[in-house]
Amino acid sequence: MTNTQLSLIQIDNYGPWTVTPEPRREMDLQTLQSRLFADLAQFVGSRDGYVFFTRFDNMVAVTNGLDGDAHELMQESIGNRYPVTISLGTGVDSTPIDALETATAGLQRAGSAQDGDRREVLAGTTLDERNRTATDVQIAHFDVNDATGKYTDRLNEFDSFIEIEQGYASLMRHLREEHGALSFFVGGDNIISVCPDMDEAAYRSAIDHVEREVGVELKVGVGVADNVQDAGMVAKHALEECRHRGTVVEMEVPSPDIGLAED
Repeated sequence: MTNTQLSLIQIDNYGPWTVTPEPRREMDLQTLQSRLFADLAQFVGSRDGYVFFTRFDNMVAVTNGLDGDAHELMQESIGNRYPVTISLGTGVDSTPIDALETATAGLQRAGSAQDGDRREVLAGTTLDERNRTATDVQIAHFDVNDATGKYTDRLNEFDSFIEIEQGYASLMRHLREEHGALSFFVGGDNIISVCPDMDEAAYRSAIDHVEREVGVELKVGVGVADNVQDAGMVAKHALEECRHRGTVVEMEVPSPDIGLAED
């Protein structure tokens, strides 16, 4: 069974800050957001986590292995180097959307995202190290079949983007509604989904749904591990097996009774 730890990263009072004392230049805001994401990705990534940018003022991270002290250090690091601060909510659940709901509720109870008095909230709990297992995180790495031949080398970039985004939107809705999974576009023609304990048939069904709904053909590699970095690398190798074998789903899942090695 999966046991995903998710952290919601929310910039404090960002909306009012962008127009105080007067509206700030859009490219300055875009630069700040992109640098903030890069720094958070480096911080969390160096600790075996992933960060997804979603709306940039709100970001979602898979943080299995990061405890409360690591989250506090993240806040301190950003507060020391940026004109904005971040609040963090954490949640743990076998279903990713439920973990995110818990993380979100913790921040919402502490005050509005545009509350000028809310600063650097740290809400929620993290997964106890003693409860971690080798099957806590399931990651699916989706890829569009022949995106270069079908879109990049035939259409202008904007129309190519529309086609890819339609596939992403269809997959994102299906996996969230049917399984409580969270899917994130990560560039090019790649989508990473944070999933509960799903089998091969569920992934095939998702791929079939997207092709029927929007005509975009996908393949997927799936990996499972105790942290998202390792699960993601297994998923990447499984995706390469799809390309090599001409299959649409490849999974590598460890035995659920394998625990973590102790020092």
